[in-house]
Amino acid sequence: MTTSGHAAASSGFAPVAGANARILILGSLPGQRSIDAGQYYANPQNAFWPIMSELFGTSGPYEDRCQALVENRVALWDVLASSVRPGSMDAAIRMESAQANDFAVFFEMHPDVERVFFNGKKAAQLWSRLVQPRLELAGVHRATLPSTSPAYASMSVAEKLKKWRSIIGQ
Repeated sequence: MTTSGHAAASSGFAPVAGANARILILGSLPGQRSIDAGQYYANPQNAFWPIMSELFGTSGPYEDRCQALVENRVALWDVLASSVRPGSMDAAIRMESAQANDFAVFFEMHPDVERVFFNGKKAAQLWSRLVQPRLELAGVHRATLPSTSPAYASMSVAEKLKKWRSIIGQ
């Protein structure tokens, strides 16, 4: 909280992306643990990195995992650049404060991206509301994957992995 009693805005990270990325995986906005660590998906209960390990062979320290994604032509980012969100739950994102990342520039810099995958329904909803109305992406396939968040507990990690594998095609 700020001294005025209002929650401060959480800010996201720069994308993890090589110039030749062909897949873009989008979350909503980093949670508090990730912000504190300065790393995507820093919560050890989040299934993102275990799933990436199975699909793309990511392992080791954070920097090595990110490099493995880049080598596999996978980019990682979030739909939102910033938003007020008390805590880490996507349901707490305050839409009136939500600011989308600049995807027009991203796609100019990464013209090989042909598939966009949303890590959970909230990321897809944020995209539909804040990005899609202003950005035409002809020929770019989009799909929503089960959230890797531990808050999405109705599906096991094994089930999430199976679904991610079937949609991403690895």
